[in-house]
Amino acid sequence: MKKLKIILVIGLFTMAIFACTSNFEEVNTNPNTTNLGDIKASGMFEPLLYNGAKLWVNYSHFWNNELIQFTAFTGGSTRQEHRYFISDGNWESVWSAYNRYGNNVSHMYDLSVDQQDRSLEAIALTLKVMYMSNITDMFGDIPYAEAYTARKIGGTTKPKFDSQKEVYQQMFADLEAANNIYATNPTFIKTSLDGMYGGSMLKWQQFNNSQYLRLLMRVSGRSEMNVGAKMTEILNSPTKYPIFTSNADNATVIFSGNDPYRNQFAETNESTFTSSGRKLTEQLIKMTVISDVNGNQTYQDPRLGIIGKKNTSTATNPNNVWKGTIAGVAETNQSDADRGTSWLNAAVLARAESPTTYMDFAEVQFILAEAALNGFISGGATKAEEYYENGLKASVEKWAEFGTFSEIPVTVTESDVTTFIASDLASWDSNINKKELIGNQKYLALFWIGMEAYHEYRRTGYPVLTIGEGAVFNDRILPTRFAYPTTTIATNNANAQIALDRMGGSNNMKTPVWWSKQAIDSGI
Repeated sequence: MKKLKIILVIGLFTMAIFACTSNFEEVNTNPNTTNLGDIKASGMFEPLLYNGAKLWVNYSHFWNNELIQFTAFTGGSTRQEHRYFISDGNWESVWSAYNRYGNNVSHMYDLSVDQQDRSLEAIALTLKVMYMSNITDMFGDIPYAEAYTARKIGGTTKPKFDSQKEVYQQMFADLEAANNIYATNPTFIKTSLDGMYGGSMLKWQQFNNSQYLRLLMRVSGRSEMNVGAKMTEILNSPTKYPIFTSNADNATVIFSGNDPYRNQFAETNESTFTSSGRKLTEQLIKMTVISDVNGNQTYQDPRLGIIGKKNTSTATNPNNVWKGTIAGVAETNQSDADRGTSWLNAAVLARAESPTTYMDFAEVQFILAEAALNGFISGGATKAEEYYENGLKASVEKWAEFGTFSEIPVTVTESDVTTFIASDLASWDSNINKKELIGNQKYLALFWIGMEAYHEYRRTGYPVLTIGEGAVFNDRILPTRFAYPTTTIATNNANAQIALDRMGGSNNMKTPVWWSKQAIDSGI
């Protein structure tokens, strides 16, 4: 990769920007001092793709899994996210990190327009929406129209905060614009830079429009957004709006295992990665294991042995069972809860070559299952079942490819997939509440995909989570959002206060975001 001068990014609100955790050389340009002709748009693409993937999976491990009860860090008192011990420093770190990528991808867009690189112009819009959607979904109202404009004539260092509805409308417009560019099949000049799709504009277009479905579903609880009409248009126009049709289309960044193309956790040993701290939870185990009336474990989700690992200690786990710790467990009960607990499978997830997925085919199928069940698209319950089972199959088959890397290799056959779909864990016919079934299985399928499970939980209320007695730091309320950092409040106070007033709450982790089930049920 061409070595380029590293320049400090000045963040959205003149915040201190934290360096990327990886050792990959990232082109962090300061748009306020850099002329468009100084670098090529293509020089920004590869770092944005690879380092973005590292950020994506790191936040999945560090934030999503702890908040949404895939894992619980019980290895010390410094990390207590599963008890909602989250500070202003955490808010600022998350805000800064996502805005760094939003800023850089916006700069790449400007460069691509100036340099008439239509392929990167479209990709920049797709990636911009991916990063910006995460900022708004975590914080609520954010700057969008005026974001990152300080370098432009008439721009500002104190951008107004758009309402979340306005942010979504602008993101949809950007996705439409990107789709139109992809349709012209522009040439991606150096395909070796693209470690996800090898420069295929069709694949990028499928990702763009699959992301469109993701975000349409996110706001589907708001009737004024009329998402059914757009979803129907997308499905009825596969040539104009191609979407994922199989796992071969997944938005997955491939790492070679050689520097700098290494997984985020390549240098992490098993103890640091999980066994000494981040344990699987009771919530995850109860959703993936069937036990008989005597407590004997008789069946397990075929993905569990790939993403997780049983505690191998005969002293603490003599019966060799899957056991999860309690998310939000009180400190006085932590030792008992942790005894014999399982943990993440580092041999699979922390390999140097382990890829990162931004979005997959399974998620699209679960989106369509819910859309059909709710009447947003045609087909009703019959079509919903078909989409749902397609999503199950796709998720299991995606993870099955990595079974060989487990210390005890896991093989998943076609018969195993069929058995799983018919099992009480996943059977369409055996579960009365279809919405909950889709929500629960979508939750499991979103494991290791950024913050998506956290976003979806707040939208649907599924799965039903038990808040531990020790989750006292937010009054035993699972955080509904992250708060704006103190630095942002200080440097852009007037606009931030307008946003908070509009959201109807204080700057804390109890104010619901606009599209959430809580906000809609409360009439906010």
